[in-house]
Amino acid sequence: MTPRFDAIGLVVSDMAASVAFYRRLGFAFPEGAETEAHAEARLPGGLRLLLDTEEGVRSFHPEWQPGTGGRSSIALRCESPAEVDAVYEELVAAGHHGELKPWDAVWGQRYAIVQDPDGNGMDLFAPLSGD
Repeated sequence: MTPRFDAIGLVVSDMAASVAFYRRLGFAFPEGAETEAHAEARLPGGLRLLLDTEEGVRSFHPEWQPGTGGRSSIALRCESPAEVDAVYEELVAAGHHGELKPWDAVWGQRYAIVQDPDGNGMDLFAPLSGD
């Protein structure tokens, strides 16, 4: 038996703010997800993005405490370098923290980072060469 990768899980402090952030990026959370302790969005290829509130996690793990420092990120490929810029600007204009402004990275991508409401990195990228 071999486990298979199935989901990415994030603990969130404000479900409504997190669902709104990820919906802006095209994640399809069901209606009403913003009021739940657990929400899921199906991703291409069958993976899922799971969001759980801090209170929801503490309901089965009472000693749970949030970690410190950003050690994870989710990377989203954009259609073009211009889309990286546009998505970054839209999210920053909506009040989200722009961690790294769009730039042409030495590895051949237009690249930027925006933080979700809990400080998780959302990497936005697109190949510079059109690959």
